[in-house]
Amino acid sequence: MAFSSRRGANTWSASSPSTSSILPSSSSNTKSKAARKGRRRAWVRDLVSGNFFLIGLVLSLSLFLLILLRFGVPKPITTHFRATRYSRPRKPRPDAANLSVDLTTKALYDKIDFLDVDGGAWKQGWSVTYRGNEWDSEKLKVFVVPHSHNDPGWKFTVDEYYDRQSRHILDTIVHSLAKDSRRKFIWEEMSYLERWWRDTSDEMKESFINLVKHGQLEIVGGGWVMNDEANSHYYAIIEQIAEGNMWLNDTIGFVPKNSWAIDPFGYSSTMAYLLRRMGFDNILIQRTHYELKKELAWHKNLEYIWRQSWDAEETTDIFVHMMPFYSYDIPHTCGPEPAICCQFDFARMQGFVYEQCPWGQYPVETTQENVQERALKLLDQYRKKSTLYRTNTLLVPLGDDFRYINVEEAEAQFRNYQMLFDYINSNPSLNAEATFGTLEDYFVTLREEAERINYSSPGEIGSGLVEGFPSLSGDFFTYADRQQDYWSGYYVSRPFFKAVDRVLEQTLRATEMMVALILGCCRRSHCEKFAMGFSYKLTAARRNLALFQHHDGVTGTAKDHVVMDYGMRMHTSLLDLQIFMSKAVEALLGIRYDKLDNSPSQFEPAIVRSKYDAQPLHKVISIHEGSYQSVILFNPLEQTREEVVMVVIDSPDVTVVDSNWSCVQSQILPELQYHNSKIFTGKHRLYWDVSVPAMGLETYYISNGFGDCEKAMPAKLKIFSKSSSVACPTPYSCVKMEAGVAEIENKHQKLTFDVKYGLLQKILLRNSSPNIVNEEIGMYSSSGGAYLFKPNGDAEPIIEEGGQLLVSEGPLVQEVYSYPRTAWQKAPVSHTTRIYSGESTVQGFVVEKEYHVELLGQDFNDKEVIVRYKTDIDNRKIFYSDLNGFQMSRRETYDKIPLQGNYYPMPSLAFIQASNGQRFSVHSRQSLGVASLKNGWLEIMLDRRLVRDDGRGLGQGVMDNRVMNVVFHLIVEANISATPNLVSTPFPYSPSLLSHRVGSHLNYPLHAFISKKLQDMTVKPPPRSFSPLAAPLPCDLHIVNFKVPKPLKFLQQPPEGPRFALILHRRHWDSSYCRKGRSHCTNLANETVNLFSMFKEFTVLTAKATSLNLMHEDPEAMGFSELFGDLAQEGHVAISPMEIQAYKLELRAQ
Repeated sequence: MAFSSRRGANTWSASSPSTSSILPSSSSNTKSKAARKGRRRAWVRDLVSGNFFLIGLVLSLSLFLLILLRFGVPKPITTHFRATRYSRPRKPRPDAANLSVDLTTKALYDKIDFLDVDGGAWKQGWSVTYRGNEWDSEKLKVFVVPHSHNDPGWKFTVDEYYDRQSRHILDTIVHSLAKDSRRKFIWEEMSYLERWWRDTSDEMKESFINLVKHGQLEIVGGGWVMNDEANSHYYAIIEQIAEGNMWLNDTIGFVPKNSWAIDPFGYSSTMAYLLRRMGFDNILIQRTHYELKKELAWHKNLEYIWRQSWDAEETTDIFVHMMPFYSYDIPHTCGPEPAICCQFDFARMQGFVYEQCPWGQYPVETTQENVQERALKLLDQYRKKSTLYRTNTLLVPLGDDFRYINVEEAEAQFRNYQMLFDYINSNPSLNAEATFGTLEDYFVTLREEAERINYSSPGEIGSGLVEGFPSLSGDFFTYADRQQDYWSGYYVSRPFFKAVDRVLEQTLRATEMMVALILGCCRRSHCEKFAMGFSYKLTAARRNLALFQHHDGVTGTAKDHVVMDYGMRMHTSLLDLQIFMSKAVEALLGIRYDKLDNSPSQFEPAIVRSKYDAQPLHKVISIHEGSYQSVILFNPLEQTREEVVMVVIDSPDVTVVDSNWSCVQSQILPELQYHNSKIFTGKHRLYWDVSVPAMGLETYYISNGFGDCEKAMPAKLKIFSKSSSVACPTPYSCVKMEAGVAEIENKHQKLTFDVKYGLLQKILLRNSSPNIVNEEIGMYSSSGGAYLFKPNGDAEPIIEEGGQLLVSEGPLVQEVYSYPRTAWQKAPVSHTTRIYSGESTVQGFVVEKEYHVELLGQDFNDKEVIVRYKTDIDNRKIFYSDLNGFQMSRRETYDKIPLQGNYYPMPSLAFIQASNGQRFSVHSRQSLGVASLKNGWLEIMLDRRLVRDDGRGLGQGVMDNRVMNVVFHLIVEANISATPNLVSTPFPYSPSLLSHRVGSHLNYPLHAFISKKLQDMTVKPPPRSFSPLAAPLPCDLHIVNFKVPKPLKFLQQPPEGPRFALILHRRHWDSSYCRKGRSHCTNLANETVNLFSMFKEFTVLTAKATSLNLMHEDPEAMGFSELFGDLAQEGHVAISPMEIQAYKLELRAQ
């Protein structure tokens, strides 16, 4: 996505063949060093000349032995085309344990005044000048990188864009590059390339492959899309990159190593980490705060080494190039003066479809008569831009959205730039050389220059990865592009589909596990046929999840019909996955194996969606006399799960037993709906305790009577309603509330509510003083749009005195339902609070908040609704929010930044804490936006409805709101050891072990399946459960994924290699909180886990360490030592906290 007023694209021409090439070659570093050597004495010269061969032989042998001792016997080198690996050894750092960095984003924010000073031609910078002698000793080497940014959905759907533009662009690239070997291009999105590959001719495919082989065309990133970095969960990011990279490697034989991310609206350090562990070497980014760009450019720090905040050994280091100017379009990439750069966008010449340059000076055809004047004007911009960087190697992107649409446009660019480059390259006095290039060309040349010339600043820590550049930790949120316009609105836009994204993610992950378990455990032909027959729909689900990670998908920044297209794709895949899982439980439980692929399943999911934008509904279970209903639960987590579950039934007179036919305690509550008068639906919610093995299945049965088992206990109801009388439903007992305060409690905590407003007031932990948690629901008036949050003042509370309140009390669940009174007849937000029983279960420590949001109708135009928790925690406006569900980031509210700039992404967790260790955490099952605008406050935006377009190219507001439920899990904790000063440290605190487990339970819930037919009470099946792990994994070790990457090739003989993949994440947790997580947690990953003894249903035959995209098996490519690979081959999993490691496994059923 670019700005509608900034459309345009140019292509640049390659250097003249008569000039010396600046591309990397074996002779590129042959500069004589004689001038730098001192004069030698005559006798030394004579001695050397007389014994030349002997000395040479001794030195050669010595060097050879030294290399063997240092690095061992070298392994064979494997490459994909030109994907040369930078293998320069790191310098050892004796102080690694105390390693710091040169720059943090916190320190940058502390330093910058954010005054938005007008810099002239470069409005967000300054008037750039140069002396002229900067390139005397090292000439300026300019790489012009032609590109075309193809959004997989934005103003049009991915299919519409493909048919209108992208297929033609790919045709144009192949035809244009084939004409001249000096021409270069880069391509990013595999979603379009894969579609084009299906449609194009064999001749075009062959030509494309040859262009890649010969380095004219580089695939950068190579993910299915260029993903968003604020809202996307790290599981989905790994999946979308792996899906694109696997297709690319299988089809073309190329593995990318340079990432190109010009359009995401801010950048996450999680992305840098994942790319490093996928074998990427370099990253290019663009959209960071313009004031931050200016500060970095002033000190020549736009290129740096990005390091994770926990990394003391530099294993996560990755090289980053940040573009310096406003946009990635041609007027803002050749240099600091867009009015001049636009004159070199030759696709804006008369006769082309793109808008003319808005500065009033237009591009003209380059001729022999004007080439000198035009080339010098362009070179002047290149020189000015190069002064913002340390080296004399310069990157100049050349493109824009959906450029190079036809050969005429491409030729206009290549033809004109060739003449300009030929002039520059044929004049040695200019000390410059310009050519078309790829990212690989640029980064190789830059590193080669950095090897020869020391660009380090005095006292700089830097990195052993590439010397001469500063090291940096932190992330780049919240993005502002101009005039204090902050892009914090997209953290929340289209929240309904942000929630569907996560449902698809956790359903896909569970399905991947089931496919792997079936193919690993059940080597019957029926099982293999069933799992492999699902391959096409499994691949479609992977790709539909991947597609939505696009930076105009999960962000909620596409046009309405495009959002509908994303939603339909996700909905289709959800249905496919649920149908497969419903059948897979039969195979895993041994109920049946034959005809699974072409016969109806005996089970169906307990939660269903009728259409793509509908709320999920519980299937209603009907129980008849003399029959029972089966409920099967799948636990996708790696630890045994004990919690209270719920199904909806039509009759309250029921009993629950487990698969051994033992009685299970149960409770019923009336099913409720969010309505201002009709609270009860007439149905009932049945709750009972379950225990489900790790990655396993457990069966429970529901009947209207099992022998001596007690029937489900009805909850006791307390009702407060001033507006109307509420009839008490059968079989519940009801009393009217008169007190001004309501309370619910379990063994761990007591909650207090204000009855008049229906809002939470306090949370009291056992053996602790009360924690003030005043809940407030408010609303901003706003003039923003899909991207921008532009509040007109502070949020105003909307809850008035006198709504309806229903308190339900029972042995398993206690609940407070509130339909509040507001200025509108239909409340935009109503909500429920629940706590569950459980002596030492994760669920027992949680406060569950469910907000029912209906921001519908013109009454709510230009409104943004929030929930605010006003606590007594002295957090000093410092809080912590997660990055992609992977790590935390420290946030601080700055008075010098407007309110909207102090909002940050919250994909899954935010917390505040005081210096005394009191901590208040909010876990979310979908991505939203969060702030702490005043001391003790934590504020989360729930939904937004904006009429206007905010001037960033979309051309519409956000008016397609859907009814939805937002679910949070709140926890209050007190630590058991001292906490350092909150203000001074730039680095984040980690969640507690309990907090990690709460997040896992919320984001990876149990999957419930119910039998389609009732069973007769006289027929009792044997115990049905499935437990594939030999023992639950340590509590801080998480299975990110367990899958068969290529199920279609599962039976291929001989196999390509190990057919299963396991990805593990060891979570880092704050040790100042309870070590055992206040729940069943006796095992931690301090000791090595062994892959060979991990499973009991099958045997692990081989294990190989691999990168997260499953492309590399060389540990060095991922930043690890050789020890990582050696340990993996022995089956040992030794993971440091925070690390994610992937393994390829070969399994055999026992």
